[in-house]
Amino acid sequence: MSQTFRPGMVLRYPYLWHWQSGNGETEGRKDRPTAVAAVFIGRDDRQYVLLLPLTTKQPSATRIAVEVPTTEKKRAGLDQALRQWIVLDEYNLDPTASSYYLQQNSSIGQFSDAFMRPVLTQFRDLLPTARRISRYP
Repeated sequence: MSQTFRPGMVLRYPYLWHWQSGNGETEGRKDRPTAVAAVFIGRDDRQYVLLLPLTTKQPSATRIAVEVPTTEKKRAGLDQALRQWIVLDEYNLDPTASSYYLQQNSSIGQFSDAFMRPVLTQFRDLLPTARRISRYP
């Protein structure tokens, strides 16, 4: 995968929700906007991308999410007419080089660093308890 990933990048990605994984599903039902939260090298020397889902369905009170402001929706290539949230209490983890799901040129936009900094700080605090869905064997 020659695409360079960076935090705040918004990609079209077949995100697999935790509840879907819990029901035995292994494939995301549709491509949806996701935000890159982190890119890192694992203990196995492979590069991984950590992806947060975006949704137009208002999250329940038990979920942790941040609403995307209008100016950021424009930067990220999202539909301006719809309310959108970045969900912070679950994520997909995918290896960049061997992913079946990361596609070339899947980037649709980029959130600003000013918007992402507090979002990623909040996510980092949630990371130990966030639900991880690994997208590799």
